[in-house]
Amino acid sequence: MLQIYNTLTKEKAPFKPLEEGKIKMYVCGVTVYDLCHIGHARVMVAFDVITRFLRSQGWDVDYVRNITDVDDKIIKRATENDETPDQLTERMIAAMHEDEASLSVLRPTQEPRATAHIGDIISLVETLVEKGFAYPASNGDVYFRVERFEEYGRLTNKNVDELRSGARVEVDEAKESPLDFVLWKSAKEGEVSWDSPWGLGRPGWHIECSAMSKCCLGPTFDIHGGGPDLPFPHHENEIAQSEAANGCTYVNTWMHAGPVRVNSEKMSKSLGNFFTIRDVLEKYNAEVVRFFLARVHYRTYIDYSEDSLKEARVMLERFYQALRGVEISDEAPVNDFDARFVEAMNDDFNTPKAISVLFELVNELNKATRENSPEAGKLAGQLVRLGSILGLLQQDADAFLKGEDKEGELSSDEIEALIGQRAEAKKAKNFAESDRIRDELAEQGIILKDSREGTTWFREA
Repeated sequence: MLQIYNTLTKEKAPFKPLEEGKIKMYVCGVTVYDLCHIGHARVMVAFDVITRFLRSQGWDVDYVRNITDVDDKIIKRATENDETPDQLTERMIAAMHEDEASLSVLRPTQEPRATAHIGDIISLVETLVEKGFAYPASNGDVYFRVERFEEYGRLTNKNVDELRSGARVEVDEAKESPLDFVLWKSAKEGEVSWDSPWGLGRPGWHIECSAMSKCCLGPTFDIHGGGPDLPFPHHENEIAQSEAANGCTYVNTWMHAGPVRVNSEKMSKSLGNFFTIRDVLEKYNAEVVRFFLARVHYRTYIDYSEDSLKEARVMLERFYQALRGVEISDEAPVNDFDARFVEAMNDDFNTPKAISVLFELVNELNKATRENSPEAGKLAGQLVRLGSILGLLQQDADAFLKGEDKEGELSSDEIEALIGQRAEAKKAKNFAESDRIRDELAEQGIILKDSREGTTWFREA
């Protein structure tokens, strides 16, 4: 039985869908004012693995991941770039989709944009005002009355009294309470805006997700996910405004991915340890990056470092070395690897345990290959099939191990030529020359493997 850790209850529990066989899942997406960074990649890959596994087990998953395409940061960046917010967001959305494709992240079932749901947002704010949970302020903004919602803080165990005493009060504050948060912002001159009952303005960040999730999945749905920085205040505010407006439970299960640290420090631009997905992919194979992100449990923090990426490369090479030269069969072998893999993933998507099962499968595959057993092809097929659930092991093994030709490195043709020269040297019993060529290649990270069938090679991590 599938068990999921719920951030709301702070415990794992058997998953019970609202509708048999179906899962409605909403994950907070990116605010598209800049290129996606490695922290975004962590969330993307985590929920992609979760979705792939659920679908592999027969669940009908409606996976919604929104795009925030109107926001203070977007307006500020567009102004700095001397472009319109639309021009900026279209560029960043296209770049995000390219990054996702590089990491083999499947597109969500629905990808709503905030600007396409302004009518839904205004309607939700109107309902909150009518019910007394929100109020138009003297500055033209509309705020949510936090203290009116009695269960505020239950997701993150926040106490309203403590929040009130620690809140900062701004000069000329128009809010009734420093805890209240904005639902609708009045427009400043020249800013993008929409007409509303409260004048020209645009939505606050929190209300966008409440409106989009309701429009796509209904007032109550199964799973809401997001990154490590979202439980407070974003998701806490989503719960308050959604349940206040709709009069029913907003979400049954809350899931949050862990943070990415860089050499054990928090990733931030101010510390100079901030990496976009594109920065990382310039140095590392995309599947290595995906494996690096997927091999750690989704709730655990990831420590990004050169050593961690190299370790991921070495581990992934073990899989592809085992698959290299094996003719893959669709016939299923008789063993318990499938059952153990599924058992691990059913336990709150425990990818480290699932990957350890795959390594055991690799050992069996290597043994069958050495013994020229007909089981080798079946085991290879099983490994590729289970790997696909994690979005891995879908490349040709030889192509992965040889890697792409890069400027400043030996090309594949140059390597093959040197291997040919080495073979001629060995044939002439010039073993000193043969060893010299092997050492020359090794110095450039090219590892040779000799067998009866000839010499194969791969680029070292």
